[in-house]
Amino acid sequence: MRVGFDFDNTLISYDSLFHQVALDNALIPETIPPQKNAVRDYLRQQGQEDDWTRLQGEVYGGRILEAPPYPGMLASLHALAHLNIPMCIVSHKTRTPYLGEAWDLHVAARSWLELHGFHSTDGLGWAEGQVFFELTKEAKVARIVALGCTHYIDDLPEILVMLPDSIHKILFSPSGGGQTNPKWKVMKAWPDLPRVLALS
Repeated sequence: MRVGFDFDNTLISYDSLFHQVALDNALIPETIPPQKNAVRDYLRQQGQEDDWTRLQGEVYGGRILEAPPYPGMLASLHALAHLNIPMCIVSHKTRTPYLGEAWDLHVAARSWLELHGFHSTDGLGWAEGQVFFELTKEAKVARIVALGCTHYIDDLPEILVMLPDSIHKILFSPSGGGQTNPKWKVMKAWPDLPRVLALS
């Protein structure tokens, strides 16, 4: 078994941060729910697509360290580590935002991983070579295959569709929606990971 994970919106939760940064920039009223998609939908309805794009750059770049891990994520990865199950992160991420300040989004993401102990000896103790940020979805899929992942977890059905059927596909969906294939497993919360991997 080798388990691969997506990064954005799978390991790391942006809902509250998108809401806060949008408020800080006076882009939304306080009545908008603290959910990434609610912020996105409001800005698009207002014809503010460029503001949405800039907001993504700020969240994924300059303010990423304010975003929390999903509840139970770190404990679940520690549990897999204790079972000596190989793990990796493979994510699709542009190097810099399309609009706004030119943060290095790969460096920002790696800083978040450092902050949460992915590479520290008293944390997960991962090697740098267990984390990959690819510039295209196609490169992401190719990397997952090349690493020999037997299981892959992502919040985007469009990525799971692109993976070969030899890989067990797990959709991370806190709402429980989005499943487009009955062969996929759905993980609604990180404490469910041992169950969806058939470890318990």
